[in-house]
Amino acid sequence: MPQIEFINVSKEYEHGSVALDNVSFQIDPGEFVFVVGPSGAGKSTIVKLLIREEFPNSGQILVNDEDVSMIPQEHVHDYRRKIGVVFQDFKLLESRNIFENVAIALEVTDANDHEIKNVIPNVLNMVGLSSKMFMYPRQLSGGEKQRVSIARALAHEPDILVADEATGMIDPDSSDTVVEILEKVNSLGTTILMATHDQKIVDKLKKRVIRIETGKIVSDKKGGKYRG
Repeated sequence: MPQIEFINVSKEYEHGSVALDNVSFQIDPGEFVFVVGPSGAGKSTIVKLLIREEFPNSGQILVNDEDVSMIPQEHVHDYRRKIGVVFQDFKLLESRNIFENVAIALEVTDANDHEIKNVIPNVLNMVGLSSKMFMYPRQLSGGEKQRVSIARALAHEPDILVADEATGMIDPDSSDTVVEILEKVNSLGTTILMATHDQKIVDKLKKRVIRIETGKIVSDKKGGKYRG
């Protein structure tokens, strides 16, 4: 059974621009999938629909065979716990140290102090930042900040990790490190969906590549490259 399924999904914004036009694809548990295409192609819309930040105008989005649009509002929080999200701009709180930034993901799930103290060192170790646990975001490089945001996304052990242009604001070496971490996470069984227009990374990894242009899927290849 597919873990993620978009079935004839269309999304149009109020000013008439079509973000997605009858888009269909399936992602199986444990896959690593790139969604690529130029700016404005519809990549971020796929992410927003998947985390139910927005709703489609038509079509269905299923996650573990559950229609995302039909989840009652009071259960959306539980649904989002299954999906970790890594954003381009990190979304860290400057007034909190790294430990506290990652702890936010657990605090909102009512985790107790014992659980928080156990989980956070483990996820920071996974992203190579154990030694910087009590530093603040302003003391970190862009690449390190992105690794913190990955740790935060992993803290509640999601089934799916979504990365939206996760290498867009960091240097190439840091990008390589971030992608190595995502590969490691994927090897442990987490499904990865990465929206990007970082051609070098896509071509290097030879994963499945879904290419979208002007809201339509134009290719979907395993072991693919950025440009087909």
